[in-house]
Amino acid sequence: MDKHLNILVVDDEENIREIFKEYLESVNNYNVLTAKDGFEALEIIKSEEVHCCFTDISMPRMDGIELTNKIQHYDNTIPVVVMTGYPSLDNAIKILKNGVVDFLPKPVKIEQLPITVERVTRERSLFIENVLLKDEAKKNEKIKKINKELKQKIKEVETMNLILKQLDRATTSRDLFSILVNLSAKITMCDESHFYVFGHEMSNPAVIASFIRDNNKDNRGTLNVDKNIIKKVGNDGVPLIIRKNGDNYSAMAIPLKIKSMVFGVLVSLMKDGKRNFNEKDLYFLNFLAEDASFLVENLALYENIYGNLFSTLYAFVETIEARDPYTKQHSSRVKNYAVLIAEAMECTQENIDILSVSGNLHDIGKIGIPDNVLLKPGKLTDEEYEIIKKHPVIGANIIGHFNMWTEEQKVIKHHHERWDGNGYPDMLKGEDIPLLSRILAVADTFDALTSDRSYRHKLEDSKATQIIRENSGSQFDSNIVDAFLGLREQGKIFS
Repeated sequence: MDKHLNILVVDDEENIREIFKEYLESVNNYNVLTAKDGFEALEIIKSEEVHCCFTDISMPRMDGIELTNKIQHYDNTIPVVVMTGYPSLDNAIKILKNGVVDFLPKPVKIEQLPITVERVTRERSLFIENVLLKDEAKKNEKIKKINKELKQKIKEVETMNLILKQLDRATTSRDLFSILVNLSAKITMCDESHFYVFGHEMSNPAVIASFIRDNNKDNRGTLNVDKNIIKKVGNDGVPLIIRKNGDNYSAMAIPLKIKSMVFGVLVSLMKDGKRNFNEKDLYFLNFLAEDASFLVENLALYENIYGNLFSTLYAFVETIEARDPYTKQHSSRVKNYAVLIAEAMECTQENIDILSVSGNLHDIGKIGIPDNVLLKPGKLTDEEYEIIKKHPVIGANIIGHFNMWTEEQKVIKHHHERWDGNGYPDMLKGEDIPLLSRILAVADTFDALTSDRSYRHKLEDSKATQIIRENSGSQFDSNIVDAFLGLREQGKIFS
């Protein structure tokens, strides 16, 4: 293959164009031409002989789909390779009709570029020869073969797209491991998939996530996979396909690594004897494992940071409660009451999670209130009460510095608003008050009334419940009060 080829790279990101140019010209001695959009690319094609074109899809002025269409009309012998992150099936079919011969998923693995160039230019030569063939039957056969290969390529891109999209939904390590085994089953149509993690020094592999297609079938499954094989894959760090025709099943084991160290193994099983795992299954599951490993590392880091941050903030809350012995564990109880009310009102899990954080931290702003006001045993003066009223804003400002709890910040700021608009800090009224703040207000009031305070003794639960009922529609949202009263009748909320 002649190395002196003109390769055109079209991308609106200058650094991508420069990386392609530097790498291809240094490694393979190609002549690399670059364009920042479709208009520049077409001018180059009209003035230079181009043997292969790499193009992004999303670009200003003229996108990659329109560019491939124009290249096809100008010179249908120029092979076009599309670079894209998440190709849809509609876009894939559309651009395949316009002369695209391959896809490269982003981020592009730079070492694959010379192989791609060699293959598509070789196919270009064959295509040109094919165009010149007089035998129409041979020409049609070649086209059918190319179409079949391209359709297969679409399926491969769809599978990789599925992997990336599903993994992106994981918010915790537990979610990720569950997605991992389910994806393994969906991609390979295996009977079972299990994820093992290792103990100290690669010992005692234990299953922490599983998928079983049919619990009524023969459950030999992983019992027939020797733990020593799993340990071997863990120690070697190399994927393995196992075929045992006598036992009528096939297995595949893929290691997951963090910083080149294996921490777990994904094991998939075929038990019906109808087919074995093949190299394509291995390729896709290895791709899945590599992406999952990267996400595990990021999620573990995030969960550690998140846990440390919450521990620090809750330490502030405990400091506040330690200053006032009458309010010990107040925040924890308020959170529990609020979550019960939210569940009774069928709030989403996301809102319940927001309320859980907000409930624990709703009084964090009291760290900015002087002791002589916060712990005053008698009635507060008007001036002192205005100081106390600042704590929701102080708390919201503290939470706001972390740029990760926007909704929690709103809930904390407005948990002392009233349904009739006479609350603080912004005198919001009715449904202008965030729903979760309204729930928190009822929970906070019930715990405040049923707890000893420096200025009064606690009330009986029945008396506190009566006060909340009497203030339904004035201080509190009546729907939330109804949910609270229902929980009281069921015996689920008590001091």
